[in-house]
Amino acid sequence: MLILGIETSCDETAVAIVKDGRQILSNVVYSQIELHKKTGGVVPEVAAREHVIKIMPVLEEALANAKITLEEIDAIAVTAGPGLLSSLLIGANTSATLAMFLKKPLVPVNHVEGHIYANWLDAEAPKKPEVEPKFPIAVLTVSGGHNELLIMRGHGDYKFLGATLDDAAGEAFDKVARLLGLGYPGGPAIQKAAEKGVLGRYPLPRPFLKNWDFSFSGLKTAALYLTKKHPLKMRSKQFVADVAAEFQESVCEVLATKLANAAKKFRVVEAHLAGGVSANLHLRKWAQKLLPPGIYLRFCEKISLCTDNAAMIAATGYFKFKKNPRLYKKWMPVIADPNLELAQW
Repeated sequence: MLILGIETSCDETAVAIVKDGRQILSNVVYSQIELHKKTGGVVPEVAAREHVIKIMPVLEEALANAKITLEEIDAIAVTAGPGLLSSLLIGANTSATLAMFLKKPLVPVNHVEGHIYANWLDAEAPKKPEVEPKFPIAVLTVSGGHNELLIMRGHGDYKFLGATLDDAAGEAFDKVARLLGLGYPGGPAIQKAAEKGVLGRYPLPRPFLKNWDFSFSGLKTAALYLTKKHPLKMRSKQFVADVAAEFQESVCEVLATKLANAAKKFRVVEAHLAGGVSANLHLRKWAQKLLPPGIYLRFCEKISLCTDNAAMIAATGYFKFKKNPRLYKKWMPVIADPNLELAQW
């Protein structure tokens, strides 16, 4: 079954063709990172305008790379939310128009669930990549706007444990990177700076909450106070590297500890890292270190599958369609929802 996936939730215009939920035939992403570096973050109106300009060329390139035509597509999957409303509307309207014109099923997808299903795609995952993930799975989603910890008991069957109460990990990375003068996006910038940092010189707190939730706002503030305490040292690359290393250590330790604790408590078979921050090598090392023996850790080896892309949306659409095809027989427009919660999906 061939699924056309469309993703425009933030600042990537992406279209992909995926076969049977796992095999990527094409995955084209037009990134706006260079554009948004000028403002140190995404400007919604600018992002939406770029989506309008790029959506059709990206669609044409994806079809050409997959060597198929629109008529050969079996269904269309699109991100319905969460995300920037102006950006979501471009993908939603494009997919709805295509589905109506082609008379194809249209499957709305939650963006966070898309990140979860990226782990069904990766052909380069460690150990046995040809084997489909096995349930139950402890899943940690970590991105710029979202942190969720959940137990996945089957396709579309989730037990939610906790989420971020304020800043998500990716957002905290971006803000601290800006504070340290490291640029945008913050995650890769802090990871690179931290390679030359020394832990323990400028200790930062570990924000462990008693429940399953996350909170990184206080950690971000602690980093701010640290830079204010040593204003002259901000000119030192070593000081910046040390703070970056300490901040990264704190975030990764908290995230990996909660994932490991959930994996133990709920006796899962696998543990998954998903979302943009799952590309962080230090987080992967922490998870591998803390997970109990026998629990298989899965994440996307390809960084392009950790960050926003349309292949993950197509994969999610496939499994949603296969689970209940009757839901998508009658054409309905996609309602873009910037606050769409996976728990209510």
